[in-house]
Amino acid sequence: MDKFQAYMIHKDERGFRSGVETLAIDQLPEGDVTVKVEYSGVNYKDGLANSANGRIVKTYPFIPGIDLAGTIVESSNPKFKIGDSILCTGYGLGVSHYGGFSGYARLNSEWLVALPEGLTSREAMSIGTAGFTAALSVDSLLLNGLRVENGPVLVTGATGGVGSIAVSILAQLGFEVVASTGKADKYTDFLKQLGATAVVTRGDIEAPVKGVLAKERWAGVIDPVGGAQLTGILKSIQYGGGVALSGLTGGASFDNTVYPFILRGVQLLGIDSVNCPMDRRQIIWNNLASDWKPVTALQQGITEVQLDDLSSVLETILQGGAVGRTLVKLD
Repeated sequence: MDKFQAYMIHKDERGFRSGVETLAIDQLPEGDVTVKVEYSGVNYKDGLANSANGRIVKTYPFIPGIDLAGTIVESSNPKFKIGDSILCTGYGLGVSHYGGFSGYARLNSEWLVALPEGLTSREAMSIGTAGFTAALSVDSLLLNGLRVENGPVLVTGATGGVGSIAVSILAQLGFEVVASTGKADKYTDFLKQLGATAVVTRGDIEAPVKGVLAKERWAGVIDPVGGAQLTGILKSIQYGGGVALSGLTGGASFDNTVYPFILRGVQLLGIDSVNCPMDRRQIIWNNLASDWKPVTALQQGITEVQLDDLSSVLETILQGGAVGRTLVKLD
């Protein structure tokens, strides 16, 4: 445990740079548990952290990686014992606290979730922050009244991490899933294997809609993209339906009126995976280990890489080229 490898980023008088370095255990920040990291997932926020202008990381040097799974090797909290398998997503991990792209991590035990029975460490990080966000989105729509008999559910950005896991979960639960992607020409078969009943292009969703409302089309929407397309989507939600919004890869703003909300009772449901309360967090992970387990995504939507591959992977995810989930094997 004395020496290990980590993906470190620097920003100083020499400029911005990143790469794999060898660290000592005493270079890790404070925490009441130390974890031997087995796997971490690659998320869009990690790509931003690896960018000089990403505005995610505030202090350098830094280890990114907003999720991890592994085994406890030191603990001063009686709730967690040496040898326990855990996962960690959200909070300050990979943003203000050294993250998961590291052989070891020292963490605040209040951030940890005991690995649920039914998930391995690899499966947990194949789901990762993106899949947890997808599951929170599904949960919010269900709490809003979404039912299978209500009709089709749209998933935007469906080839990405959140989108692909969302398609898989919804299909597992019996929903009719329409997957939207800008890569329909390449990945229609992939999305249908995940469980999508139909695949539409990004252009189909972004097509201008005249008037303040459009034909009622979607019982619910999971949207990790945001941006201009949200304008038309909100006009097309069925009465009482909702949009679970979790991302901004398509932009941070959109135009709309109050009419979808006051004439159709549409709900815009904000999804935050970072500070999600621990009681709900544990329920969601237990769901992901059982009835909501995204089996189709775990079977075919995972790419495994090493630390040395991270630079190119992080660049790809920022450029919108990621498909499914990418997993970093640390052990």
